[in-house]
Amino acid sequence: MKDIVRAVDEHRRLIFDAADFLWKHPETGYREVKSSRYLAEQFRSLGYDLVMAEGITGFYTVIDTGREGPEVLILGELDSIICPAHECADPKTGAVHSCGHHAQCATLLGIAAALKDEKILDKLCGKIRLCAVPAEELLEIEYRSQLKKEGKIKYFGGKSEFLSRGYFDGVDLALMVHTSKTFSVCGGSVGCMAKSIVYKGKAAHAGGSPWSGCNALYAASCGINALNAIRETFKEADLIRVHPIMTHGGDIVNAIPETAVLESYVRGKTFDAIVTENKKVNRALCGAALSLGANVEIIDIPGYAPLVNAPGMIDVARDAAALAMPDVAFNVSDAIFAGSTDMGDLSCIMPVVHPCAGGARGTSHGKDYYVDDIESACVTNAKWQITMLKLLLENGAARAKRILEEFKPLFASKEEYLAYVDGLNTSGDRITYREDGTAEVRL
Repeated sequence: MKDIVRAVDEHRRLIFDAADFLWKHPETGYREVKSSRYLAEQFRSLGYDLVMAEGITGFYTVIDTGREGPEVLILGELDSIICPAHECADPKTGAVHSCGHHAQCATLLGIAAALKDEKILDKLCGKIRLCAVPAEELLEIEYRSQLKKEGKIKYFGGKSEFLSRGYFDGVDLALMVHTSKTFSVCGGSVGCMAKSIVYKGKAAHAGGSPWSGCNALYAASCGINALNAIRETFKEADLIRVHPIMTHGGDIVNAIPETAVLESYVRGKTFDAIVTENKKVNRALCGAALSLGANVEIIDIPGYAPLVNAPGMIDVARDAAALAMPDVAFNVSDAIFAGSTDMGDLSCIMPVVHPCAGGARGTSHGKDYYVDDIESACVTNAKWQITMLKLLLENGAARAKRILEEFKPLFASKEEYLAYVDGLNTSGDRITYREDGTAEVRL
C-alpha cells in the first residue's frame, strides 16, 4: 500500500491539471475531440502506445505484466451532459461536466502514471487495459441517429460501440468508478430503451382554416398525457421510468404544426420489463395519434442494459476501500439505482463493478453540481482502483479466477448479446389508415 500511495501522490499535479482542463472543455458524446486528444497526449507523454478509436473519439492501451493471467479493464468516460443553466456551461453548446466524468478521466490518467512504477506491477500477473471511452450519457438522439445513418457508429453508447468493434476483446473483468458524494457500491442499476417519437399531422393556416389541418403538437400533447395515465400500471418491482421531452413543437405560430418530436427513455430493472412496458408506452403514443387522425413514427433504439454488479467484484471494491482509505466511510447496499449506464452492457458478458467515489456536491446533472474535493474524487480514487487491481491480480490472480469461475453471464458471448439488442431496434410509422375508415396499428 505504501508503494501505491507513493506512486499516485507523485503525480498529483498531473491529475489536478487534467481535471481542470477537462472541466473547462466539456463535450458531449462522440464530440469529445479536445478531451480525447488531451488525454491521449498525456498518455503518450507517459510512454504508452495507444489504440485510437477509428473515426470516433476515445482510445485504449494494454499493460502486459509478462505473467500469465486474466485481463482487467479500467474505464474513464470522456463525455459531459448538457445543462445551460450551469454557470460553467459552454456558452455555445450548454455542455458541462455536471456528471463528474472529468474527474473519472483525470483519475484514469493518474492510474496510468502510477502503473509506470515497476513496484506496483511486479507482484501482479495478467494484463491491464486502460480505456478512455466516449458517449456514456445517452443524449442528442437525433445527432447519434445521424451518425448511425452515416455508418460512423452502430451503437449510441460508447461501451457498446467499443465492444462491437473488438476494442474489449480479451478482457475478462471490468471496473469503473463514478464520481458521487460518497464512496459506495450498490447492486446495480436499471437499463433503458431510447425513443424518438415523431407525430405527423397536416399544416394549415391557424386562423383562416385550422379545420383543414391536423395538429401534430396536440397529438404529441395527448401522447404525453396518455403516458401519464398508464404510470400506475407499472410494477414497482420493475423500476420503470418514462420521462419524455419535446424537442420540436411547430415552426410558426400562425400555422397548424405539421410535425412534433418527442424523445424519451423507458427504463427498467430487466430486459423483460423494459420490452413489456415499452409496448404499453407505444400503445399510448399510438392511441393519441389515432384520436386526432395523425400518424406517429416511433424509433426504438436499445439504450443500455441493466447493470448487475458481480458479487465477487463488490467484495473486491469493499476490501480495497478498507485498505486504501481505512478512515473513509464506505457504504455497501443491494439497492438498484434508477439511472442507467452502458457499464450494464459489459455486465451482461463479464464480471464488473461500478462503484462511486466521493468528492462531489450538488444535484447530479444539475446546475449546482461541482466536484470540489478533487483529492477524494481523483487522488484517493486512483489509489482505491489500483488496490482493486492488486486484489484481483496478485497471488497468481487467484481472486480474479475465483470470480470468473462463479460468474454466470446473461449472454454467452458479446456476439450473442449484440444480436439480442440489435433485435430490439424498431422504426417506422405505426398507423396505417384505410379508406373504409379503419386503421391498423403496429406497436
